[in-house]
Amino acid sequence: MLIDLHTHGKLSKKSDFSLDYFDEMMREAKLNGVDAVALTEHFNTKNYEAMYEALDEAFPYNGHYYEANGVHVFPGIEVDIRETGHILLIGTKEEILTIRAELEPYTSKENFIPFADLLLLAQSYNVLKIGGHPFRDSTPLHHLNKEWLTQLDALDLNAKDLYKQGVEANRQKLEPFAAQLGLPIVAGSDTHQCLQYGSVVNRLAASVHTVEDLKQAIQNGSYQIEISDALDLKVKASVMLKKVLKQLKGEPPSREELEEERIGS
Repeated sequence: MLIDLHTHGKLSKKSDFSLDYFDEMMREAKLNGVDAVALTEHFNTKNYEAMYEALDEAFPYNGHYYEANGVHVFPGIEVDIRETGHILLIGTKEEILTIRAELEPYTSKENFIPFADLLLLAQSYNVLKIGGHPFRDSTPLHHLNKEWLTQLDALDLNAKDLYKQGVEANRQKLEPFAAQLGLPIVAGSDTHQCLQYGSVVNRLAASVHTVEDLKQAIQNGSYQIEISDALDLKVKASVMLKKVLKQLKGEPPSREELEEERIGS
């Protein structure tokens, strides 16, 4: 089973959720051999809850994941923390929507939730906690309190950072850091656009049907990370197409997208 643990269902935070766009994303994921994804949409994206209302109308949900064009879609959320950094939480739809509701006071940049408070909130739910792109220049995690970091379940090997920094350079930073914390590493494409699927995946030894299954597989090391030989092409093409699509929508680039444009040039 191939699973991508860091994906987005929208072109950008400012975009409305589009079922047509999401449908295309899932079809492309399946064409790239991806069997499951974690939909870790940004917690402060436009109309977060409306995304799940649309998914409920379009796809069956079995209490653990949606079945969308042959792809298992596990609900998730990507949360900005006050100290700088992004934390991915993956769980049931009910858990993720409840967490999102509790994060409502923290959606603005000047009022992001402190890392310790987010960890305390997450402890109330059976969610998988992943530290997103720990060595990204704009939103790193490596500077944070090690006692807090060890409460995570895994760290993110992120396709965008592999592209920007180089595969070996990024892994040479991430792998010893993860070993120091005693945390496993899992792969995520971090895609907002369908061409990026398949850039990195986790090949599980067996299928998983719940987040608890997924947590056990990661803890037991019952998976391998696979990095596509076409990673650079996939990420660069995705960055460029995302830029064009946003221009057509009249959306200005975000700070991160300006950085993506720089690394893609």
